[in-house]
Amino acid sequence: MSTALIVIDIQNDYFENGRMELVNPDKAAANAAKVIDWFRKNNKDNIFHVQHIAADPALGFFLPDTEGAEIHETVQPLENENLIVKNFPNSFLKTDLESKLKEKGVTDVIVVGMMTHMCIDATVRAAVDLGYNTLLIEDACATRDLSYDGKDVPAEQVHYAFVGALESMYCEVTSTEKFLASRN
Repeated sequence: MSTALIVIDIQNDYFENGRMELVNPDKAAANAAKVIDWFRKNNKDNIFHVQHIAADPALGFFLPDTEGAEIHETVQPLENENLIVKNFPNSFLKTDLESKLKEKGVTDVIVVGMMTHMCIDATVRAAVDLGYNTLLIEDACATRDLSYDGKDVPAEQVHYAFVGALESMYCEVTSTEKFLASRN
């Protein structure tokens, strides 16, 4: 059994003054950094940073060659860590993430990152569908307020609705603190 960490889209546009600000991205990034630090000490070859680059400028954020598309300083990849560039919410779609995981014999993945309701949800579901045992560290993720048909949904409710759905049928969910405590 080999485990990999997938760090999804912790990029500048999601932080204060970015083009797609999330709610509490700093807290989520700090927790993701704790998990990355654990991996760097215990499983350094299996850290995969995922960076979303907008294929269509109409997306309005993560535009190519912009500061907003850069990975946030809190979780900067080291030179020897894997970087996967994606153009879709699902980190596996049209990327080499799956082939790199297979090359390393990975059977289990741990997921952290942004946005809970979009790229986290899409990637976790894809990972499970591809046969990976998947663990989501929910407090190392962040999202934003949503609205539909005149109904506003606060980010916290969006987050827990998606986490609850994933935990009920797709994957195990835990917190940063519980993850770190279980590994010591």
